[in-house]
Amino acid sequence: MSMEPNRVSSLLVLFTTTIIPLFCSAVGEHHKLPGKWELLTSNCGISAMHMQLLPDNNVIIFDWTRRGPSNISLPPNGKCDNGDCTAHSVEFNLVKKTVRPLYIVTNTWCSSGSLSSRGVLIQTGGTDLGFKVTRYFKPFVGGDWIEHPNGLLVPRWYASNQILPNGKIIVVGGRDQFNYEFVPKSKPNYDKLHPLKFLDETMYHSEVEDNLYPFLHLSPDGNLFIFANDRAILLDYVKNRVVRTYSVLPGRVSRNYPSTGSSVLLPIRLSSKYSSSIPDAEVLVCGGSWPNAFNEADKKNHFVGASKTCGRLMITEENPNWVIEEMPTERIMGDMILLPTGDVLIVNGAKNGSAGWNYARSPVLNPALYHSDFNSKPSRFEVMSASNRPRMYHSTALLIPDGRVLVAGSNSHKTYNFSSLYPTDLSIEAFSPPYLTSKTHPRPRINWIKPGVKLVYGRKFSVGVDLGGEEFNGRIDLTMVAPSFTTHSFSMNQRVLFLAVDGVEKKRNGGSVIKANAPATAALAPPGYYLLFVVGDGVPSTAIWVHIRKR
Repeated sequence: MSMEPNRVSSLLVLFTTTIIPLFCSAVGEHHKLPGKWELLTSNCGISAMHMQLLPDNNVIIFDWTRRGPSNISLPPNGKCDNGDCTAHSVEFNLVKKTVRPLYIVTNTWCSSGSLSSRGVLIQTGGTDLGFKVTRYFKPFVGGDWIEHPNGLLVPRWYASNQILPNGKIIVVGGRDQFNYEFVPKSKPNYDKLHPLKFLDETMYHSEVEDNLYPFLHLSPDGNLFIFANDRAILLDYVKNRVVRTYSVLPGRVSRNYPSTGSSVLLPIRLSSKYSSSIPDAEVLVCGGSWPNAFNEADKKNHFVGASKTCGRLMITEENPNWVIEEMPTERIMGDMILLPTGDVLIVNGAKNGSAGWNYARSPVLNPALYHSDFNSKPSRFEVMSASNRPRMYHSTALLIPDGRVLVAGSNSHKTYNFSSLYPTDLSIEAFSPPYLTSKTHPRPRINWIKPGVKLVYGRKFSVGVDLGGEEFNGRIDLTMVAPSFTTHSFSMNQRVLFLAVDGVEKKRNGGSVIKANAPATAALAPPGYYLLFVVGDGVPSTAIWVHIRKR
């Protein structure tokens, strides 16, 4: 990794030795709480505004161009942008903990992305010269970004993406865009632009749009759940028709950017009987702030308290109502990460203010674990051990194959700033949930999968596992987790499926064979790469990658 020999390195030392201890003393005896933090690197070179795990176990990280130099140089091959020879995207190797600088030209600031069915990162929009750009990054080949200037029909800034059952990616909204479109296109400007009045209706008509980065979740029936501000619809994107309008989430809290909350589609449990019935699906929305929070911070230097409420909605019910719950503390800009056990980790963020440049205060250093199964714990929420590092605006998090959560980013400034109240943070940490730090039995281990890692919809397959000894007689689950594209507190395309297990056969050598069923349809599991975990009594294995497709 080639670093710029500038003042950043010395300022990072100041940040590590002076700023961090102040936050450590504020959290007290956080080491007694569950979970464990590990610093993977103090300097990956750039601010991790966007992150995506690829099926080659590398993580693509990028921030934005035209905002000054980063702290990592591009290779000496003559590629510079207006005199800036530093990289604004890197590839982080999870095994070696090394960083490879990548070259990107157009501005990716506040953009969106998805993995294609073939595992290619398709990245969309941004600002300035990046407004209508689609970018491609292929795993396994050690290459660089490929950029297409007119890959979108209209400018997309603060839009959201979701891969669909047919392998296409839907791109929804963005600033001043009350519509959606699909990528990739068979040729430039081929597909139509589809109006979506819902996005106009959910915008508070003031100086701030509290419906940017709308939350998208693919329903098991193939329609698209869209949440913006404090309300939601179910969209038939093929016919451009709203098929359901859900009740307003109570409380008059804005949940989307810049009053930034977060959302997940809770894990879906699949049945071994392939009937026409649709499995239950619930959406969870947590955090956010009041509609005036951005203006209060911007114009009055007043940092409004965030919300501590969550709303949970069974979107497949005929007449669902929101169930309101409360987090342990108020939180904006929190990342909600689905774990292979079905629980949700809520990490990063602040208690006061709004998303935006220096508009938040009171960092939330302790993650919270949300137990999604009603019968799993006496309390829904469990407070976790605190990080030493405040992760504010432009921080990110995602699940990695060994079951840890990668946490990075934080830059509340227009440029890299290492001497402010909340300095730019170039570090990458890993958080180990309690299932890795307080497990009562050895982790399961996946030994093989037959007929292979290429799964076919509706087909049976077997997984050979070591469950930690013949004495293990606990519950065994097999989960598939879709890798997410994470930015601005929303993990796009995130999905967990509990697969139908027909049985577990113990072998004489101490191993076991799990007989399972692949998801029946692409509406349940859009085509592409997934992390496959075996979970024994709440303790997950390290995942292997599987690829699901049609016959």
